[in-house]
Amino acid sequence: MNVLIGGAWPYANGSLHLGHVAALLPGDILARYYRLKGERVLYVSGSDCNGTPISIRANQENTTVTAIADRYHTEFLQCFNELGFTYDLYTRTDASHHHKAVQNIFLKLLENGFLFKKRIEQAYCTVDNQFLPDRFVEGTCPNCRAKARGDQCDNCSTILDPLDLKDKTCKICGNEPEIRETEHYYYEFSHFQQQLENFVNEASIEGRWRENAVQLTKRYLTEGLPDRAVTRDLPNGISVPVDGFEGKKIYVWIEAVAGYYTASLEWAKQNGKDVSEWWNEEAVSYYIHGKDNIPFHTVIWPAILMGLGQEGLPTHIVSNEYLTLEKRKLSTSQNWAVWVPEILKDYDPDSIRYFLTINAPENRDADFSWREFIYSHNSELLGAFANFVNRTLKFIAKSFNHKVPQAKVNNSIKLDVENLYAKVGEHIESGEMKQAIEAIFNFIRTSNRYFDEEQPWTTVNNQIEKCEETLATCVYIIQNLAQLLHPFLPFGCKKIRQMLGTSLNGWDEVADLPTELNNVEPLYERIDVKKIEEELQKLEEASKRI
Repeated sequence: MNVLIGGAWPYANGSLHLGHVAALLPGDILARYYRLKGERVLYVSGSDCNGTPISIRANQENTTVTAIADRYHTEFLQCFNELGFTYDLYTRTDASHHHKAVQNIFLKLLENGFLFKKRIEQAYCTVDNQFLPDRFVEGTCPNCRAKARGDQCDNCSTILDPLDLKDKTCKICGNEPEIRETEHYYYEFSHFQQQLENFVNEASIEGRWRENAVQLTKRYLTEGLPDRAVTRDLPNGISVPVDGFEGKKIYVWIEAVAGYYTASLEWAKQNGKDVSEWWNEEAVSYYIHGKDNIPFHTVIWPAILMGLGQEGLPTHIVSNEYLTLEKRKLSTSQNWAVWVPEILKDYDPDSIRYFLTINAPENRDADFSWREFIYSHNSELLGAFANFVNRTLKFIAKSFNHKVPQAKVNNSIKLDVENLYAKVGEHIESGEMKQAIEAIFNFIRTSNRYFDEEQPWTTVNNQIEKCEETLATCVYIIQNLAQLLHPFLPFGCKKIRQMLGTSLNGWDEVADLPTELNNVEPLYERIDVKKIEEELQKLEEASKRI
């Protein structure tokens, strides 16, 4: 089976925060899992370097768009690498291959008759002497009255046109813009209304999409799909490859989602592969993103694929709700965020991956609390998982001179492990990462009780065969945990395999016991609970500096 996994493309206008990681982490879990199953995985994403947010940041810092994009793309690559993300290709939207591929997509849609010219009114700032990109226009949402940008209201998820906003202002200078006439290409989204309705209903019936994606997409379709502009008067981006449209750019919200396909093309070119193997009706595709990106993946991108006549519509939508911070909404403008480069300096990446999975905002908003994060690490990751591994292997190292007893493994536990692979795999394939890791940790707690009840520290002196069976069973559990938890906690699982002298076997029971242990060391260190107050104080102080 061929599996395409697309992670949303973060804007290269500022550092990643934990909200980004919470939304994107399921993609790496899926990629690692399907590779263990032996499937052919193509996991792609990249930095969005063409969007208005980068232009805004460049204006604020009096530098170039390229300098901003380079800085954050480099930082993103380092952060994803340190977090253990296993992209097959992490690229960028200002790469030449992406520009050329998007221009070809535009020309193909034009050739197929789904693009048309239209003269429209657009916000123009007389102070800055430019037409304003949608995100450069701010005002009041006409739907919910909240403060909103010109492209979308984050409060009610309505897709907007800048002219829809009340009390419009220019984000650059704060003045009210004029409304002037200009000409743009529009995409005939309305043509695909019925086709999209059928597509969404099928996905809903089969349960392949998160419920938030189904409901929000049905809301858009019920309201009716308007034809929307796909070019803009933008300072940076992909030029429209049509005479008479010099200086205009292809709108970011159609060229950015096209990145999944353009990145696939580039990866296939670099590796001598046929991209159609991941873009056909038989291939499985997962799209991983936050709630605010739902319509771009469930309406806009499918409609573009339909217009191209390209097979490979999204089969699975994994769209997380929002992550809050200490019961407050994350706010980059108020510096109310936990920045990924900072948390990686002081904490194990497995701790971050574990907390954001076990507390994932899969069906409702979830909160990141420093207190919960640190206690979760100490009591669950360290106290349950790492403790079971350490107490077993340390006991063997001390009492058996690092030799693993080659005894019979408890049959009941073998059956539990076999069933666990099936259960966890089913949850992962359904996008239920939280339930998957909960099932594994329930088994870990059961395994700790087994160790306690069998009392190897006693039986080693008077029932050596029973002791050897207990320890063999525990090592069997550990080597299987190193596979079951590999998609979630890759760094700790790698340490286990090094101590056991084993390698990844695949998504299946590992029955053969290792014979001898290598250097036995703790998987994780305990975090001093004093860090809770320190981190809360740092967070408060940082937010006050804005």
